[in-house]
Amino acid sequence: MKNKEDTNRTCSEEKVKRLEQLLLRVHMVIEEADGRYITNSCMLAHLKRIVAAMYSGYHVLDTIKYLKNKEGTNDLFHGSPEYHHTLHLFTWLSFVQVMRKINRNHTCQGGNVQDRTCSEEKVKRLEQLLLRVHMVVEEADGRYITNSCMLVHLKMVVAAMYSGYHVLDTIKYMKNKEDTSDLVNDSVALSFDTPLKRSRTTICTARERIFSSELQGALEKLESVVGDMNEFVILLAGCERISHKPYDTYLYIDNFMFGRHVEKQHLMNFLLENNIPGPPAVLPIIGGRGVGKRTLVAHVCNDERVSSQFYFILHINGANLGQITENGNLSARTLVIVEFFSDVADNDWKTFYSHVTNLSRGNKVIILTKIEKLERFGTVKPITLNRLVYDEYRYLFKTLAFGSTNPVDHPQLIPIVEEFAKLLEGRLIPSNILADVLRENLNVHFWLCKLRQVQITAKKNMTMSGTHPHRLFDQGHPAHLTGYILSPPAIITPNVPKNDLPQLRFGDLLTGHIFPPKGDFKLISWESRIPPYTSFVHTARFCPSLSQDQPESPLSGMKHRRPFS
Repeated sequence: MKNKEDTNRTCSEEKVKRLEQLLLRVHMVIEEADGRYITNSCMLAHLKRIVAAMYSGYHVLDTIKYLKNKEGTNDLFHGSPEYHHTLHLFTWLSFVQVMRKINRNHTCQGGNVQDRTCSEEKVKRLEQLLLRVHMVVEEADGRYITNSCMLVHLKMVVAAMYSGYHVLDTIKYMKNKEDTSDLVNDSVALSFDTPLKRSRTTICTARERIFSSELQGALEKLESVVGDMNEFVILLAGCERISHKPYDTYLYIDNFMFGRHVEKQHLMNFLLENNIPGPPAVLPIIGGRGVGKRTLVAHVCNDERVSSQFYFILHINGANLGQITENGNLSARTLVIVEFFSDVADNDWKTFYSHVTNLSRGNKVIILTKIEKLERFGTVKPITLNRLVYDEYRYLFKTLAFGSTNPVDHPQLIPIVEEFAKLLEGRLIPSNILADVLRENLNVHFWLCKLRQVQITAKKNMTMSGTHPHRLFDQGHPAHLTGYILSPPAIITPNVPKNDLPQLRFGDLLTGHIFPPKGDFKLISWESRIPPYTSFVHTARFCPSLSQDQPESPLSGMKHRRPFS
């Protein structure tokens, strides 16, 4: 009996020493962090958890060390959940341990209570891993990365991060998803076909099995990414920091730019490279309508190092390549950005390229187009911009729709975000339009009403032309909006003279604040916040035969709307 007590006392003393060691290491990191300027938002969130865990640990340590009753100490020590929780926090919170390989694939067995506890622990583990990975991605986005293998690795890390966020939202808001689905079916707001009703117990059990499998898969993927991130982080620390200006807030939310991490680095490396011999280097950037080609170039050109490389930056329409001859006095290094909306003859390109070559040494050319054949004019490997993958796009739309509001306060809206993300198919302009409207009214019925309107419009176009309206625009064809036929959006710059047609913003039309006119008008779907401040404008032609199909919006709550003038 005495030997057993001695063993327990020795074990307790070793745990106290372990706790003291962890506290010393964590306190050292906090003190170092307190003397530095930290701009990485995920790192600050990480630091907040570390500080909370440290003070909790000091409380437990003092309670154990200075409690006079030894028996009470022993009972408290072995039974205290605070101690074990603190010890668990320190094992993952220590910055020193962040980049070590993780081997925590526990198998949960037993009854429902044990399974539930195991799932909750896995969700917490997923949140912790996502915070750590997001911290590294945000840090990488603020550095100049020239190592091509690091960029490949970064692309994998980003994909795993957004996939993990999708799984996390799915698990956390599972109950609300079921409740929202019931509301959706009752209001006939989300589906065009009535689903067959099955046993809720059967559905829930099958769904939980799927979620459990997705959760485990996300954990394994992120733990693998974190385990392989050691060399990446070490090399990242040696990369030069990017200096951001206040202007960048247009493209950032919490200092984090959505998507295009790798493409941005490739473009920056192209523009900063000085040792390219021969005639001007040409980089084609190929991507469909509205994928962010101009935004990417504008963001990179705003970087201080890039802007200091070129004395002039020219924007030229590919239909008027001869415009370059009007700038014969450009004797300093020049960046020429050419946007093509149609193919161009080889002879016309050769004339243009010859003139750029003769301007001065060190000139570079960027081609912006959706036409893949124009890759033939490139002298380096082109950058291809595809639409954002679903997980990344869903994260973007959720962030835009909630703005500064915490989604946890509105859990029933999360499943509706997923429905919007599926409908919009990765389009950036519609996501900004709808998010601006939804953000002003975080009401589940209002969101369902807007979702229903989008679905009805999509269904009508599918019925009449067999194609989603966004794809019609991509192909250069008009689409149907209730009572109107919309032309594909035209890109309008501020110096283009306006015609006599009245103008209406898409957001005003969606909110129901005004009635559109019974005639033709210009519908502004998006106005860019960055130079050259282009707008995407549709011509809306009134079609009386379509107006009779206009759906009612009983859930919108809009009883009085003023006529458009």
